[in-house]
Amino acid sequence: MSVTLSLPAPGQEWQPQGLLDALADFGLAVKTHSHPPFFTVQEGQALKATLPGGHSKNLFMTDGRGTIVLISALSDSALKLNRLHRVLGCSRLSFGTPELLYECLKVRPGSVTGFALVHDRAQRVRYVLEAAFMAHQTLNFHPLRNDMTTAIARDDFVTFLRALGREPEIVDFSRLHDQM
Repeated sequence: MSVTLSLPAPGQEWQPQGLLDALADFGLAVKTHSHPPFFTVQEGQALKATLPGGHSKNLFMTDGRGTIVLISALSDSALKLNRLHRVLGCSRLSFGTPELLYECLKVRPGSVTGFALVHDRAQRVRYVLEAAFMAHQTLNFHPLRNDMTTAIARDDFVTFLRALGREPEIVDFSRLHDQM
């Protein structure tokens, strides 16, 4: 008998514990740390220094033509935002509105995370992972709220994505530095 990943009902918003329980029920081990809310990568630097693995920077973007992209990159990666579209093969990207973010992923700014894809049943959001981030054995994300950080093994995160019906799209953003 195979176990499937529990998902929130359509339109239902999960809180972190619902996500963490579903991951555990699915057999994926995670470790979650509580901390004061972090709204920027810089605010979490001290905590991140104590937690092993790659720490995520998550960008929710749209090209204005209907393409919606969530990018999970290494927190200290310097992404050329005005060049991302070239690597991703879409029109120029800008940050999505808080309203669109909530509509698609049921999270607020500051809490953007790859785990929020559990809310994107229609798969409106294209999910892109930075190759440098995926080079780490352990990945760290907020579990739907920015007052916690959850560590998950990279291979388990890929298992999570596949359980959502998504194949990891891993992109080497270092090519952005070579382009004019």
